[in-house]
Amino acid sequence: MSSNNLDQLYRRVIMDHYKTPRNKGTLDTNSVNIEMNNPTCGDRILLTLQVEDGIVKDAKFDGEGCSISMASASMMTQAVKGQPVENALKLSHIFSDMMLGKEYDDSIDLGDIEALQGVSQFPARIKCATLAWKAMEKGVQSEEKS
Repeated sequence: MSSNNLDQLYRRVIMDHYKTPRNKGTLDTNSVNIEMNNPTCGDRILLTLQVEDGIVKDAKFDGEGCSISMASASMMTQAVKGQPVENALKLSHIFSDMMLGKEYDDSIDLGDIEALQGVSQFPARIKCATLAWKAMEKGVQSEEKS
């Protein structure tokens, strides 16, 4: 597949998650709420996580922002639901490395998340892509401490 076709495919995946976000909303019971924003561009997210016995049982997000931040939040909630906290944090570190253009563990299938790989070429947009992931890290770490 040519680079141009791959870019178009990735754009379609990002726009699909933006226009039809997965796990949009909030959780009511036994959840931790994390609010974060990116003041440089106005992205805002409320992430709610249900963590039980070291497993991310459910994850939802609400907020507003650019297509990259909202698509990333959609992809992140899909990726971490049902995962042990340890795996969710590992995915977050892999994603962070990918955004920073560093080598990362590519033995793990990232699924739709790979569509965001091109964001690393636009330093101003990296914070957009990582906002939901940073919120998830903060949420699971605060849940582990309680």
